[in-house]
Amino acid sequence: MTRPDDAVVQFSLVQLDDYGPWTVTPEPRSEPSLQALQSRLYADLADFVGSRDGYVFPSRYDNMIAVSNRISPEEHRRFQELVRNHYPVTASVGVGTGPTPVDALGAATEALQSTGSAQDATRTERLATACDDAPGGSLTVAHFDVVDATEQYTDREHAFDAERRIKRAVVELSDRMRDHGAVTAFVGGDNAIAVCPDLPDGVYDDVLAGVRDAAGVEMRVGVGRGETARAAGQGAKHALERGRDTGEWVTAAPASTDD
Repeated sequence: MTRPDDAVVQFSLVQLDDYGPWTVTPEPRSEPSLQALQSRLYADLADFVGSRDGYVFPSRYDNMIAVSNRISPEEHRRFQELVRNHYPVTASVGVGTGPTPVDALGAATEALQSTGSAQDATRTERLATACDDAPGGSLTVAHFDVVDATEQYTDREHAFDAERRIKRAVVELSDRMRDHGAVTAFVGGDNAIAVCPDLPDGVYDDVLAGVRDAAGVEMRVGVGRGETARAAGQGAKHALERGRDTGEWVTAAPASTDD
């Protein structure tokens, strides 16, 4: 089966197999050791996908999502082998395509769910994909940053309150961007990254205003477009830096094919 003609985005949902029961068998494992395992596995996935010009977000750590345009099913198999050979757990992967990031991640979710429950002991290293080839096509990435976060929050507020304030703003941002077909993730510090359809700049203006009104936090955004997620993401980072210099709230970079 080949991908639909209108599918321009591919997402992969990586899910640890039977992970919940494993964490308490034969007795509950220590939380720090589980966090260390999850962090190492996420780092390996980030390296694997990043070396293939993709993007990875940790999601819930036992579930991770990747923008995987141009990454074939065979390469997903290689990552599953890496997990099996280096960790005491295995991973199943759902791969989906669609005209928007939300559609693509939804297709990946449905593909993986069709193979069985995440806590089904018989579900091991499933690779569920509805397409034989990985799509090409351009991508749009938006990199959001809280304005003056260090001065306003990090250096002034209780650390826990600063974290809550920024994460609340990112949740508000994620909800508003989802309405436009984008998948948004908190990526640490005061930053969030969204993989988006090709949206007009006015949409970003409206989203930023909505976040400011709802969460009381000002953000700016750099928008990059490219033939790979990596190229689009690097364009977004450079655009964000220009926005910081110029004071613009929304700054778009020219389309790029490399970083």
